[in-house]
Amino acid sequence: MNFVLALDQGTTSSRAILFDRTGTVRGKCQREHRQIFPQPGWVEHDPMEIWESQIGVAREVINNVGLSASDIAAIGITNQRETVVLWDRKTGGPVHNAIVWQDRRTAEFCDRLRRDGHLQTIQHKTGLVIDAYFSASKLRWLLDHVPGVRRRAERGELAFGTIDSWLLWKLTSGGVHATDATNASRTMLYNIRDQQWDDELLHLMEIPPSLLPTVRASSEIYAETSAFGGQTRIAGMAGDQQAALFGQTCFDRGLAKNTYGTGCFMLMNTGAEPVTSHNQLLTTVAWQTRDSTNYAVEGSIFIGGAVVQWLRDGLGIVKTAAEIETLAASVNDCGGVYLVPAFAGLGAPHWDQYARGTITGITRGTTAAHFARAALESIAFQVADVLDVMREDSGIAIEELRVDGGAAANDLLLQFQADLLRVPVVRPKVTETTALGAAFLAGLAIGFWKNLAEIRSIWQVDRTFSPVMDAEPAAYRRRRWSEALQRSRDWEEHELPVQGKG
Repeated sequence: MNFVLALDQGTTSSRAILFDRTGTVRGKCQREHRQIFPQPGWVEHDPMEIWESQIGVAREVINNVGLSASDIAAIGITNQRETVVLWDRKTGGPVHNAIVWQDRRTAEFCDRLRRDGHLQTIQHKTGLVIDAYFSASKLRWLLDHVPGVRRRAERGELAFGTIDSWLLWKLTSGGVHATDATNASRTMLYNIRDQQWDDELLHLMEIPPSLLPTVRASSEIYAETSAFGGQTRIAGMAGDQQAALFGQTCFDRGLAKNTYGTGCFMLMNTGAEPVTSHNQLLTTVAWQTRDSTNYAVEGSIFIGGAVVQWLRDGLGIVKTAAEIETLAASVNDCGGVYLVPAFAGLGAPHWDQYARGTITGITRGTTAAHFARAALESIAFQVADVLDVMREDSGIAIEELRVDGGAAANDLLLQFQADLLRVPVVRPKVTETTALGAAFLAGLAIGFWKNLAEIRSIWQVDRTFSPVMDAEPAAYRRRRWSEALQRSRDWEEHELPVQGKG
């Protein structure tokens, strides 16, 4: 048993990656799945398509490498967080499409929770701000809007889970209904201090406790699956960003990473005690073993790499995402253009669910290349905003930022990021750190890797990007970004109704 299989179920695709004992990728398969937009601001996925794509790529990568179930020591699962699936316990069929973390349909309900004075209670218990981003309001929406669902839930016929729970249920043919502490901490229903589902929050959200999965450690043996022809242990689960923090070996307090995925997610390890943010960052469970719990502060940026997808699919400026760096590098700078990609509102540290995307500074000389460069730079600007408040909240001087995710392959982006942050940006040799973290958690549970020290020895640097831009022009660029960002704020709330004719 010389391999660990990581199932990495993301917002836009399902991936399966095989790692050997050195943490080297030995096989990888990926398959995109549909994005469903029933109304403006609504985002859904088909849970069965997610399952079929995930099991499909897992079987494909095992076959491609010429392995069998007996070669796989363990399986680790990592997943897009906050996305809600509700399914029938008897049939295993979903009662509705999954409501995705990006979905904004419950924004008004979240506004009402804030107006009714629940913000401090929820933040203290869960570490989260009140926002449609998290699972609780999405689950309530399903209970209130899908015919017959609330009655079925109250009779104990239905099960709720984030994507990790859904995959675990399917892998065990309905035998195990569980989640791990990292995913539970993203629901707005889990008390991260007491480390259990919170009765007061369940009552507030009108959610029957019978829906909920059992919460277990991120690194432990959950079950065995026969999905690959033999009995294989499922031994690790973590939300994608916490898995990436673990995969970047940020085991010490003060170490931070940023993942450039569909969104951008920066986490910093704060150790054994939760740190309360005064700048609207999130406090979350970083990972949990059977012996201890680590916490993190997190800044969540809704639109990161998705802005490149928008240039490709929405505007047709590039044909493939990989073309963006070449196009952006064809100009020396953004030409005064600033793109604020608030397509789903603004996440940390602003939390403005009514912000919308804006482009400022367009002139007759603006070209597609300037748009491309402004799009890449918008990712770096948002990350810099989060790092500033993370330093302030924690009181820790962050000496480097470790990076991963698809856009971490973009040298232009990472150099600009270092210029803005004024600290080195470090890219590891294995940038599949989300999947690697899931593999590490699973392998640790079964002794595939003995301890954190052995795992730390595996992590290697590919390239370090140090600041080269002078401090003053970098500061000027950030000031202009802040001005552009202000123009995007609070837009949707004040939109005028369409006027009829006559």
